[in-house]
Amino acid sequence: MSRAKSDYTPPARDGVSPSTVALPHGTWATVLDYLCERIPAIAHAEWQQRMLQGDVLDAQGVALPPDAPYRAHTKVFYWRALPFEHAVPFQESIVFQDDYLLVADKPHFLPVTPKGRYVKETLLVRLKRQTGIDTLVPMHRIDRETAGLVAFTIQPTTRHAYQRMFSDKVVRKVYEAIAPVRADLELPLVRRSRLAESDRFMAMHEVPGEPNAETAIELLSLRDGLGHYRLKPVTGQKHQLRAHMNALGIPIVNDQIYPELWPALPLDMPPDFSRPLQLLAKTLAFSDPITGQERHFESRLRLNWRDD
Repeated sequence: MSRAKSDYTPPARDGVSPSTVALPHGTWATVLDYLCERIPAIAHAEWQQRMLQGDVLDAQGVALPPDAPYRAHTKVFYWRALPFEHAVPFQESIVFQDDYLLVADKPHFLPVTPKGRYVKETLLVRLKRQTGIDTLVPMHRIDRETAGLVAFTIQPTTRHAYQRMFSDKVVRKVYEAIAPVRADLELPLVRRSRLAESDRFMAMHEVPGEPNAETAIELLSLRDGLGHYRLKPVTGQKHQLRAHMNALGIPIVNDQIYPELWPALPLDMPPDFSRPLQLLAKTLAFSDPITGQERHFESRLRLNWRDD
């Protein structure tokens, strides 16, 4: 059975999948006119050059020239590109792969998906280049600063079944962290609170109201005023573990947001890779909704901690 033309998506280029732009009803004379208005961060001359290079395609995958007339109620594809990306000098690894699922170990500092100043230097793009699988989609996210396990679906037809496990809170996740120790804090404990975005850039904070975040916290060992913690999140709010540890007065070592935002480096300077956030997505466990098997994956990465 042939695929409908409207379902067409161009293949990835060097691991980067195309972005899609819908063309609404309007009076633009050319596609170029619309793209310049819709995405002004890309200059007119650059859009024109991309179209001359064949980097802007119509809904059937045909390259559009700069003078291509505007046609409403269709779409175009283009590939995100940055003039320069700083290399992230740490390597991911594949922990598990079958026909439906891929689980990878993400190093610190590597974003999961393209965003902002990162496109090719992301886990998703690196894995697409490595495996040649264009249909990879992350089942969940972890922060760029966090290391550890990230699971991806492979088949579009089974994607929803896997992603639903996270919304249904049936995936058992365990993290490890290094943070200060408070002698007056009784552990283990369960932190339940309501997290919301604060006025401070990127940061979450606790606010009054019905809890929407829950984390079990256990101290495994301690040394020189620092503790090695096991964290078990029940929910998956943005920055949940970092915000909960900060709220308890034990912010995770090398956290660039909590309790205070570290100064941002200029975009032309490489990031400081010398102080990784001491937070690791250690294990993922669940009952596979497709095969019925019990899955348990463990990161091979380690934090800067050694139990004597």
